Amino acid sequence: MSAIILSIGDELILGQTLDTNSAWISQQLAAVGCPVLAHLTVGDDQAAIERIIGGAIHQCSWLIISGGLGPTVDDLTRQALAAALHQPLELNQAWLDELDRFFKQRNRPMPDANRIQAMIPRTSRMLFNTCGTAAGIDATFGPENGLAVQPCRVFAMPGVPKEMKEMFTRDVLPAIASAGGGAVILSRTLHTFGIGESRIAELLGPLMDRASNPSVGTTVSGGQVSLRINARFPSRALATRHLDQTLADCQKALGHLIFGEDDQTLQQIVLDLLSKSSPNATLATAESCTGGLLGKMITDIPGSSACFHQGWITYSNDAKSQLLGVPEAMLNQHGAVSEPVAQAMAQGARRRADATYALSITGVAGPDGGTPAKPIGMVCISLAHPNGCQSHTFHFAGDREMVRERSAKTALNLLRYHLLNQPLPQ
Repeated sequence: MSAIILSIGDELILGQTLDTNSAWISQQLAAVGCPVLAHLTVGDDQAAIERIIGGAIHQCSWLIISGGLGPTVDDLTRQALAAALHQPLELNQAWLDELDRFFKQRNRPMPDANRIQAMIPRTSRMLFNTCGTAAGIDATFGPENGLAVQPCRVFAMPGVPKEMKEMFTRDVLPAIASAGGGAVILSRTLHTFGIGESRIAELLGPLMDRASNPSVGTTVSGGQVSLRINARFPSRALATRHLDQTLADCQKALGHLIFGEDDQTLQQIVLDLLSKSSPNATLATAESCTGGLLGKMITDIPGSSACFHQGWITYSNDAKSQLLGVPEAMLNQHGAVSEPVAQAMAQGARRRADATYALSITGVAGPDGGTPAKPIGMVCISLAHPNGCQSHTFHFAGDREMVRERSAKTALNLLRYHLLNQPLPQ
């Protein structure tokens, strides 16, 4: 049992509208153990829609379509489905009556264009829409009509997310769930930061064998490597047991490289560790090249005011000297992008904010300003704490925004490892 999800609309293929329907449908299907083979997108072109339907029905048990059921000339899903079925469109009187009531309740005459929304392929079943005027369609391709070797059931639903979700939950998901016999796909995600994807794969070893169940895969975003663990089993109990075991195996292999799970963010974890380290622990920041991004990440977390009271954006050398007390002689000798200056910034911020900890960032984010000695992507980060100060120099790849994001996250990760009393991984 498997599914293909087909989204229809010019606005999708032109990038004018983000396809959130496919992601949501995939999540619902996973919960009932139905794997998704592909997400497909096609524009408002009847011939193209027909070709994709004709190919998809031979590859899956369920074809889930959203979009193209409106009343205008560019809404062509019902016509394409009828053509693929080799059947004419026929008027569904029940839905036509419902459309008439819909418009009368709003004191409006029904436009002639809406009549097409009551047309469905001859042998198909109409799916009721409680949120709009686009009825859904339930059709089957299979040996009985000579259109597929194995049965493929097709559900066509409106593209409006609210309408689609209500119809899918009521009519589509129960049919797929009952056919699956209780099977489920359960998923968990583990997040790491500060080490590359290839190194993560080395540490996980056979856990990433693609033939394994549960399966473990990695994705990368903003320097963060996330492990997605998917367990496909005939029952929820079995899937849960195997998922928990694989989760524990990954945690054992990676240890403190993992900072959180599922929806947890690095800044959330750091603030949690900070609050647990001492009831009155506080944090200050001093930023140059990141321009306040570190402070923003911290204050994005509700309740961050309990420990984060103050931060400085000291973009110029004068600001570093006047606001944080960085000696001018140090700036002249080492330059703003240097570990001594990063250390002086952190110490100055900690002292002036009377904070337990302070993080500082100074670097060359680009796209210009780099030199052979201090190239674009070179960033110095320092952590001042009650027992001293530690500074590190990093070389980040990517454009300006990537360097800034990596810098802020690396500063948070530096504090995380300190609070865990662990060395920063190299």
